[in-house]
Amino acid sequence: MSYQFDNLKLEKGMYGVAGKSFTAVLESEDPSERYKGTALEGLDAYQRQLKRFDIRVKGTGSDVVDKFFQSAQSAVLFPEYVSRSVWQGMEENNVLPSIVAAETHIDGMDYRSISSAAGGSEKELRRVEAGAAIPQTMIKAQGNMVKLHKRGRMLVAPYEAIRYQKLDLFSVTLRQIGAYISRNLLEDAIQVIENGDGNGNAAESFQVGTAPMGGTAGKLTYNELVDFWAQFDPYEMNTLLASGDMMVQMLKMEELRDPMTGLNFQGTGKLTTPLGANLIRTSALGQGKVIGLDRRYALEMVRGSDVTVEYDKLIDRQLERAAVTVVNGFAKVFQDASKVLTV
Repeated sequence: MSYQFDNLKLEKGMYGVAGKSFTAVLESEDPSERYKGTALEGLDAYQRQLKRFDIRVKGTGSDVVDKFFQSAQSAVLFPEYVSRSVWQGMEENNVLPSIVAAETHIDGMDYRSISSAAGGSEKELRRVEAGAAIPQTMIKAQGNMVKLHKRGRMLVAPYEAIRYQKLDLFSVTLRQIGAYISRNLLEDAIQVIENGDGNGNAAESFQVGTAPMGGTAGKLTYNELVDFWAQFDPYEMNTLLASGDMMVQMLKMEELRDPMTGLNFQGTGKLTTPLGANLIRTSALGQGKVIGLDRRYALEMVRGSDVTVEYDKLIDRQLERAAVTVVNGFAKVFQDASKVLTV
């Protein structure tokens, strides 16, 4: 049986189509729907091209990097392999889905988020008498634009040094680059949560030992966590970001030694508090700090681009220095949905 993917002409220009990824361009010319009920069902257009050129990118039988460069057409697949490997590393180390309420994709570097007051009379569904005006909630664009930042790593690897390396091993290095980028993005998110996005919406900060927080400065107990939790009305503190030292203090609390908490951690790798908040440890947060947030309403992530690689250098074997980058920014949705506790 003849398949369309066997005759597809691959060229560098497929990476330069505005608003489309390389895989999206392949899918437009070789839709996956055509392969339903065949042995190739379940593969996307890029994976079918790997099969076409018999390139195995993972497992004990993976090929060497040089396999991509057996022909001019197969070389076109190499940048996408780099991009996917980096993306996999980002996803393996990514906690952003646990703290982001919404994700917005844009073309360009300029973006304004929206805001709306939460709580109080603006959010109450009050009783409306006959002929009376219905109360309004005003949603407006933020005054300042969201700052998008380019984050990336420089891939420095002369072709002669890597051509005979197994793709499975080379992927490990690329995934590590993705892990670095993911941590950088989390740092950006924490910066916005703490200091705001330029629209005067920095998170409210509390200090242990200073009203309304009880306790003694420098020491975090369960009582202070309860005091912190109480500051979130009308929101729900369902996520806690903690620095390493704060995580250690919390894990030593008697209240967090509940057997069910331990079983949940062993089964899922996720820690929760008796207050119902997911605990996330991160070195991107300064020592002595805890961030509490309602992940449903706190933060918006704005993507200016997905993982981008300098495909010309990769395809033409001139790999001396090739940038792997992403463009992202963050905006506060509701200011009071996130708060900072300093111990």
